[in-house]
Amino acid sequence: MVVSSGGGGGPWAEMKGGLTLQILKGRRFMMFGSLLIMNTAGLSYIFALYSSEIKSSLGYDQTTLNLISFYKDLGANIGIISGLINEITPPWVVLAMGAGFNFFGYFMIWLSVTGRVAKPHVWQMCLYICLGSNSQPFVNTGALVTCIKNFPESRGVLIGVLKGYTGLSGAVITQLYHAIYGDDAKSLILLIAWLPAAICLTFLRTMRIMKAPRQPNELKLLYNFLYISLGLAGFLMIIIIVEKRVTFTQSEYGGSAAMVLFLLFLPLAVVIRDEYRLWKSKNEAMNDPSPIKVTTEEAISNGASTISVTTSAQNKKQVSCWQTAFQPPDRGEDYTILQALFSIDMLLIFFATICGLGGTLTVIDNLGQIGASLGYPKQSISTFVSLVSIWNYLGRVVAGITSEIFITKYKIPRTLMLTLTLLVSCIGHLLIAFNIPNGIYFASVIIGFCFGAQWPLLFAIISEIFGLKYYSTLFNFAAVASPIGSYLLNVRVTGHLYDKEAEKQMVASGLIRKVGEDLKCNGVECFKLSFIIIAAVTFSGTLVSFILVLRTRKFYKSDIYKKFSENENQAQTKTVMAGDGAQLVEAQVR
Repeated sequence: MVVSSGGGGGPWAEMKGGLTLQILKGRRFMMFGSLLIMNTAGLSYIFALYSSEIKSSLGYDQTTLNLISFYKDLGANIGIISGLINEITPPWVVLAMGAGFNFFGYFMIWLSVTGRVAKPHVWQMCLYICLGSNSQPFVNTGALVTCIKNFPESRGVLIGVLKGYTGLSGAVITQLYHAIYGDDAKSLILLIAWLPAAICLTFLRTMRIMKAPRQPNELKLLYNFLYISLGLAGFLMIIIIVEKRVTFTQSEYGGSAAMVLFLLFLPLAVVIRDEYRLWKSKNEAMNDPSPIKVTTEEAISNGASTISVTTSAQNKKQVSCWQTAFQPPDRGEDYTILQALFSIDMLLIFFATICGLGGTLTVIDNLGQIGASLGYPKQSISTFVSLVSIWNYLGRVVAGITSEIFITKYKIPRTLMLTLTLLVSCIGHLLIAFNIPNGIYFASVIIGFCFGAQWPLLFAIISEIFGLKYYSTLFNFAAVASPIGSYLLNVRVTGHLYDKEAEKQMVASGLIRKVGEDLKCNGVECFKLSFIIIAAVTFSGTLVSFILVLRTRKFYKSDIYKKFSENENQAQTKTVMAGDGAQLVEAQVR
C-alpha cells in the first residue's frame, strides 16, 4: 500500500473541509467552549442571593436553611460517580448528565418557591438542590479534566484560567439576573436552571480528548484567555464600585450585562484569528510543491506488532489492585485509585480541605444572613456576593499561575501556597467574628480570594502527586472534603448557634414564634462564636497542610514535568524516523 502525504489524504484532506470545520473541530474552540461551560459551574456560590426567598417563602429557620445549604455543597462536591463514569465514557456523556441534573433540580426549587407545586418537605428541597448543584462536578469532570489531559504541561495556567472563569460566574450571573428580571430573586432560580444546561448542551460535541501533537503557541493562547478574563474581572469590579454609590435601573443593568456578554465571547475572536493563521499556513504549504513521501503497509504492521507485544507484556505484569493498595509508586507516577486513597498524602490533603473549604463555604453560604444581622442594607448583599465572586476568580488565577512560576523557576512547593492560603483565610473569619467597621467588605475579599485559590492548588497538587491516569476520580474524591467541612461548620456549628441566639433574643423581647415563621437574629453575637471556632479549625488545617509541605518538598525540587517532556520528545523522534524511512523508500522506488 502507498500513502501519499501530498494532496489526497491525511491532514490536507481535513483542511479542504474549510476554515469553519477546522475551527469547530480544533483544540482552541474546545477551550472556548470550556470557558463558557466553566463560567456556569460556580452558580452554587450565589446561594446568598436567593436563600432569603427560600427561607421566607417556605418558613424555614436558619438551621433548616443551612441544612439545605449543606446539601447544595454536598451535591456540588460529590463527583466520584462522575469521575468513574468519565473513566469509561466520552466527556459528552457526563456533560449531558450534568445538564439534566442542573435543570431538574433548580427548576423544581423554582416551582416550590413560587407556589406552583405543593409545599415540599425539607428532604425534598434537600434532594432538589443536591441534584441541581451536582451538575457542578459533572461539568468539572467533562470540561476541566478533558482540557488537562489535552494540555498536561500547562496545567497550572490552564486550571487557573478555567477555575477563574468559574469564580467569575457569580458576578456575571448577578449582572444578567438584574438586567433580565430586576430584583425578582425567585426568577433568578429559574435563570440558573436553564442557562447552564443550555450552554452544556451547545458544546457537547466539542468536548473530547484530542491526540494531536502539541503546538508551540498553546501557552500563548491560554495567556490571551487570561488577559481577557482579567478585563472581564476589572469591568465587573468597576460596576460593583459604581453600584455601591449609585442605584442602577434595569436598563442600566442591561447595558452592563451587554458588556459582560461581549467580554465573555471575546475569546472566540482569538480562536478564529489563530485558526485562520493555521489554515492559511496549511494552504501555503499545500500549494508549495514538495517531494511525495510514501510509507509501506509493512512498516505500519511492524509498528502495530511492536505495540501489541509491548502491551501484552505489560498486561502479564498486572496484578490485583488490592495487592498493591499499600505499595504506592513514587510521587508523580500514576497511582491506582486505592493506592491514592490509602496514602498519607491524600489523608493530609483531605483533612486540610475539610478545614479550609468548610470554613470559607460557611461564609459564602451565610453572607445574606451575616449582612442582615449586622445591619447592612439589602443592596449590600449583592455587593458582597459580587466581591466574593471576583476575588474568587482572582484567587484561582493568581494561585494557578504564581504557583506554576514558583515551581518551574524556584522549585517552591505548590503545597506551601496552599498552607499560606489557609493561614490568610483565618483573618477573614476573625473580621466577621468581631464585626470590624466595614469588615464584611474586607472579609468578602479575603474569603473570596482564599476560597478561589484553594481549588486550583488542590486540583494541581493531586494531579502532580498521584498522576493523571485516574485523575477524574481522585480529584472528585478530594472534593468530597468540602461538603463534610460545610456540614460540620455550617450546619452543626453556625446554624445551631444562630438559631440559639435568635430564640434567646425572641424570649428576651417577649415574642412567641408563630408556626412557619423564620427565625431572625440581630447583632454581632449571632455569628461571633461560630467564626471564632471556624478560625481555630482553619488554623489547625494550616498546620496539617504544613506537614504536607515537609513531606513533598523533595518531590517539588525535582522536574515534575520531565515525564511529559520525554514523551513528547519520543513522539517527535518517531515522527522524524518515520519521515527518514519514507524518504529511503522513495529513493528505492525511484
